Amino acid sequence: MCVQEEITQGVVSLSVETGKMTADLLQKAVKKVLEEMQKKPSQRILHQGKQTLHQLKQHGASLTNIEITEQNIKAFSAVAKKYDIDYALKKDPSTDPPHYYVFFKAKDKDQLQPAFKEFTAMTLNREKRPTIREKLAQTQEQSKTKHREREKVKTRDREVAR
Repeated sequence: MCVQEEITQGVVSLSVETGKMTADLLQKAVKKVLEEMQKKPSQRILHQGKQTLHQLKQHGASLTNIEITEQNIKAFSAVAKKYDIDYALKKDPSTDPPHYYVFFKAKDKDQLQPAFKEFTAMTLNREKRPTIREKLAQTQEQSKTKHREREKVKTRDREVAR
């Protein structure tokens, strides 16, 4: 159950001792309850998904971390969102190039295992496939060779026709 659902499905019970219940009496009782609810500090809302390190610490679970490169942050975020993983990114600017750490709850390790399998497979596939520039260069080379072949065929046809 998500935090949002827990909040929206909250129930308030109100009991009033009276001889005769009137609309005015009910209205006064509800107003009093609402005032009391506003005086009390509201419950903490635990964030989900990507969050700050402070918000992740509020979950009360022990944290672990992994190091990740800057190029893989976006891909990791997509996979983490798919698997509903609560995580926080922290940049260590003291190193050159800066290192990035992904912090997550230690109890989410079982949930992280299939997510990391998918993430690593996705990054390996990205490294294997050619870049757009390589594809463009291949296409240009193919079109040049086809153009040369067409010109050769045209000149042969003209020589044969004479």
